Amino acid sequence: MMDQMRRLEDLKCVAGARQAGLAVAFDADQRRGQAAGGVPAGEQGAGVAAQIALARRESPAKGSRLLGMAKTLTGMPHTSAAFRSGLLNEWRATLVVKETICLSPEDRAGVDEELAADTGALDGMGDKAITAAVRAAAYRRDPASVAKRAAHAVTERSVSLRPAPDTMTYLTALLPVSQGVAAYAALARDADTARSGGDERSRGQVMADTLVERVTGTPGGISGVEVQLVMTDRNPLQADAEPARLPGYGIIPAAWARELALAGSSMRMPVTAPGPGNLGSPATPEAAGEANVDASGRHNLNLWIRRLYTAPGTGELVAMDSKARLFPAGLKRFLQVRDDTCRPPYCDAPIRHHDHIRPWHSGGPTTTGNGQGLCEACNHAKETPGWTTKPVPGPRHTVATTTPTGHTYHSTAPPLPGAAGGSALVTPRPPSLTRGRHATHGPPSFLLL
Repeated sequence: MMDQMRRLEDLKCVAGARQAGLAVAFDADQRRGQAAGGVPAGEQGAGVAAQIALARRESPAKGSRLLGMAKTLTGMPHTSAAFRSGLLNEWRATLVVKETICLSPEDRAGVDEELAADTGALDGMGDKAITAAVRAAAYRRDPASVAKRAAHAVTERSVSLRPAPDTMTYLTALLPVSQGVAAYAALARDADTARSGGDERSRGQVMADTLVERVTGTPGGISGVEVQLVMTDRNPLQADAEPARLPGYGIIPAAWARELALAGSSMRMPVTAPGPGNLGSPATPEAAGEANVDASGRHNLNLWIRRLYTAPGTGELVAMDSKARLFPAGLKRFLQVRDDTCRPPYCDAPIRHHDHIRPWHSGGPTTTGNGQGLCEACNHAKETPGWTTKPVPGPRHTVATTTPTGHTYHSTAPPLPGAAGGSALVTPRPPSLTRGRHATHGPPSFLLL
């Protein structure tokens, strides 16, 4: 069995190397075709990485990285040979490329010659050891370029948020090393001081709480910032087990959502349902202000409920449209909640553009059925020559995307809580923008703001 496992691992490397070769050949073929079609030199190659991503069931960003790695490997014969033979898997070949990308083709080839990965020089090394070896070789070849890359890295500092298990999140900051170390040391020092003073929280808990309080400026980090929560009416009214969805995070347990909506876990959030024909009333007289803290230290947030009605069976709502060229705020909110993330297959990037599936200049209407949420990369790829998109009729909102090679890929909006059998889509919208009477629709869902 171990022999089979090793042979399968080698086969994966052979397949990955072959995919890399095909990516380079496909890129060259597409560029030739675009040049023959009169596409300016600076725009040639647009949409190639997105097509590769779809074929490999990856996101557009990953497709771009795979194409970049494949093209770089053409100038690194030793690394390429090690990849094909199984001495380096795809990830470790990517590490070699990543650490040499700042070098000129000549210096990159020199590092490749020095390391000679196809002789087994890197065999047995872990990811960190390979990264260190390649980085050292690159610095020896061209220290100025490596230093320049380090200086450029400072401009890429950022903060990101991604889901973690059990209704937690990872808040990550990419910082220059001096700033990162200083921030961590300050949090650690304050945590040690608090614990020496009798604070019963763990050191990590104190550091996390202190970080949130300092960033938000409020105890516990609770403020009047809008929080959205999508769930069925059966959750709060019947203690149903159907999970809810928190846009920007993902699926959360029904009990947690119920507590968040009705009582609050670490916060108290009084909520009142809306009256007929309105979007809800504020829960407290301080609706226009910030959060309040009661005597027990719990936080009162100002929340509103929007009641969103779905059609029975399919979970769809009545269509809404606009005569405007750009999607108005209500339609944008609708697309954000319905699509959750970028719509094309395998891409789960945040939505940045609100796009007409059938272009406006081709007569495409500004409607929910003709709208989709896209990231910037997918929207740019869609606009390149040879790409077409169209809505697909049916009970679920589906988009068919056809690439310049004639391959078609389908995507559907993710099901929201309460969708029958998890297959029908619940597509919520503000009632004030919905056509038809609420009484004609099926079970309601709630969007809590």
